[in-house]
Amino acid sequence: MRFYLISDNVDTLVGMRLAGIEGEIVHDAEGVERVLNTCLEDENIGMVLVTQPLCDLCKYFIFEIKKTHDKPLVVEIPDRHGSQSNSDSITRYVRDAIGIKI
Repeated sequence: MRFYLISDNVDTLVGMRLAGIEGEIVHDAEGVERVLNTCLEDENIGMVLVTQPLCDLCKYFIFEIKKTHDKPLVVEIPDRHGSQSNSDSITRYVRDAIGIKI
């Protein structure tokens, strides 16, 4: 299984590439939807990381993917400016998904 990044800035993409994670840059909701649909078709992609500003642009589309597809797992990550929310999205997602606080 591979990771894939959908980012709105080059810095996040470069950092993830250093960790071996490929991805692409998009700047609008249509771009996010296009890339997510491509990721849904690729059986090798197990997790899609999406930067927080892009998640905010198309949160309903991402919610529908999470609700209707087992794979890939779509996870919101902070961009280079950090998290805009008070809680960690990955931690919140794990708590909501399996009921364990970490």
